[in-house]
Amino acid sequence: MPQPRWLIGLQASILRKSMEFGMFINALHSPRPPAPSFCRRIPVTISRRKGFIDLLFYTPKDYSMPHGVDTGRRYPVMVNFHSGGFTLGRASDDAPWASIVVEVVHAVVVCVEYRLAPQFPFPTAVEDGADALMYIMQRAEELKLDAERICVSGFSSGGNMAFTVPLLLQSENRRMRTDRESSGESVASTAPRTVQQVALIVSWYPTTDYATYTREERRKCNTQPGKEPPKFFTTLFDAAYIHPIYEVSLSNPYLSPSLAPDDMLRKLPDDVLIYTCEWDGLRAEAERFKAYLANELQKRVRYRMVPEVTHAWDKKPHLKGNGFEESVYREACFEIKRIFDDGLARKS
Repeated sequence: MPQPRWLIGLQASILRKSMEFGMFINALHSPRPPAPSFCRRIPVTISRRKGFIDLLFYTPKDYSMPHGVDTGRRYPVMVNFHSGGFTLGRASDDAPWASIVVEVVHAVVVCVEYRLAPQFPFPTAVEDGADALMYIMQRAEELKLDAERICVSGFSSGGNMAFTVPLLLQSENRRMRTDRESSGESVASTAPRTVQQVALIVSWYPTTDYATYTREERRKCNTQPGKEPPKFFTTLFDAAYIHPIYEVSLSNPYLSPSLAPDDMLRKLPDDVLIYTCEWDGLRAEAERFKAYLANELQKRVRYRMVPEVTHAWDKKPHLKGNGFEESVYREACFEIKRIFDDGLARKS
């Protein structure tokens, strides 16, 4: 018998407060995570659940704010989605990641405050992510961004969105093309512009297959089952985001990206970075997806399993960091920078 929605909402609210306190404790160690350089609030256009989405911008020191002096420089941009089972978390949770991307890649990072379940169940998070990505792409010139060097990143549920948001963007592109064609030449200039696909995906310990890997199967896949997140959390996440009353197919490509048809997956960027955790029940499905992208679809997949860590190891509250999180983040950033630089070299 499914839990009533009001009870799920109450449990989620309590956990959010607890997580916010944990992230506050996590922010006490030096260096303190940076505040965003500026924020934008954008209207929802894709989801039928109307509202607004906040975007937090983290920028290099030499970046001039929009409407400031235009030096002609265009910055690569990373659009990031936070973790929390689509139910918990804030865009600012990934400020430490954003700060290192800004430093090493010299990119602008945009952290997305997508709306959370159970108030906003599947597919709201993915739709909000696509809205954010379209906003960035369509306003790249205004925001002084390089439209050909846009990547997406995310952690856990956000790692899922790093795949599902670009997949949904394909559908939105088709819809906008159809709207333009049906609008006629007289109003073509007012029709929404289609947007290009992203250049790179960076996915940290993602969920990729809800249909094949049930929560029980995921626990069995973990070499250290005792290190899995408490069942209470995962049960709540699933009930909040994909509650049975919504009749969501677990093989929906915007929920289980590894089950998307090949014609959709081929349109994902050629470069993909995937990081998993050794003691994580999600590792098996991510590795299976990685192998399919690399072997069957010929994507350039860079993969690393971080040894002897649990799921969301880099988000654990602690008073003093040991530098390990930063070293792994920097490793990823060096690879991101190399991929962006290689892309520029191929065009020159």
